[in-house]
Amino acid sequence: MAFYLTRQTALKQLETPSAYQIARDEIYELDDDSFRFLSSCASEEGCDNRDSAFIDYCLEEGLLTREKVVLKRPHLNPSPVPSLRYLELQLTSRCNLRCRHCYLGDETPRELSSVQVRSVLKEFEGMQGLRVLLTGGEPLLHSRFEEINEMLPDLFLRKVLFTNGVFLKKDLLSRLKVHEIQVSIDGMAAAHDALRGAGTWDVALDAVRRALDSGFDVSVSTMVHAGNLGDFDTMEKLFKSFGVKDWTVDVPCSAGRLRDNRELMVSPEEGGKYLGYGYGGGMHATGPGYACGLHLMAVLPDGTAAKCTFYGDRAVGTIGEGLRTCWQRIRPIRLDSLDCKCEYLETCRGGCRYRAELLKNPQGRDLYRCSLYGLIDKAG
Repeated sequence: MAFYLTRQTALKQLETPSAYQIARDEIYELDDDSFRFLSSCASEEGCDNRDSAFIDYCLEEGLLTREKVVLKRPHLNPSPVPSLRYLELQLTSRCNLRCRHCYLGDETPRELSSVQVRSVLKEFEGMQGLRVLLTGGEPLLHSRFEEINEMLPDLFLRKVLFTNGVFLKKDLLSRLKVHEIQVSIDGMAAAHDALRGAGTWDVALDAVRRALDSGFDVSVSTMVHAGNLGDFDTMEKLFKSFGVKDWTVDVPCSAGRLRDNRELMVSPEEGGKYLGYGYGGGMHATGPGYACGLHLMAVLPDGTAAKCTFYGDRAVGTIGEGLRTCWQRIRPIRLDSLDCKCEYLETCRGGCRYRAELLKNPQGRDLYRCSLYGLIDKAG
């Protein structure tokens, strides 16, 4: 009996040869023999039953199928080291809301052309990327979003759409070619609406329901602010009752419109403990010894690239030079270079480096993360 690599499985030449189950967002590190075997399963002829226990495991995990699969798969080239696994692709800076905490502020509207988007996505796939995050602004406001949407099925990447949910109506959901939709919900109704505008909480919750009913994986992102501190237990129960896959909780950085709405900000002592909320997988396990962002880069709507969107004013190049060129200019931050020596360092990974920089010490502590671990008043 022949077995075939499933349509939602991509082999990736990362630091360790791997199989990526795109629909489940699971990565499996392989030895060389297993990688060669699964490579043969990707052929038109498929592969035979060389090891029944391994075959059974791959069938159970959705890596292999008994049904014949014939696909044109991308050529496997070794990734750079460290590998670029996650690409935040800011399609546009345009947005339909004026959120009071938005770090982008009131930017001049810009957007990547559909030609640029196609080029970036293909190069990212060729660099053995795993997950592309389609963001903005509000990405659904891109003038050629429908064209971009039609590019997505041919890519062996997990596609995640970040949205405020306003435009997620049934007709759009029926056409979307992404695996996951992340909706921003920043508290229960009063707290969310105070940040994003009257009525937006109901709209966001309806968007979550519709996306789930349409079969998408749904995640939620929440920012900690002074108005939602009493909402977290209720939010957790609500999101779990809906079937939300992942819940990400973070503290907004003092940038953009938040500088004009400082009453929304919470101190590290007060806000840090809320970083213990949230659930789900988030990013996959990464190399020990390095700070956050080891496998992440952002492309901004003006075509520049940066190590993350907070560092947009410190671009490492432009997409015209190529993603690989830009990526190789980013220097990973080693944990042993930080002024952080606590027992939680490998778990915390130094927290947010941009938040630390706002405290005037690029090698210093992210006090919000320190607060989460009860270290706010202790030496690093």
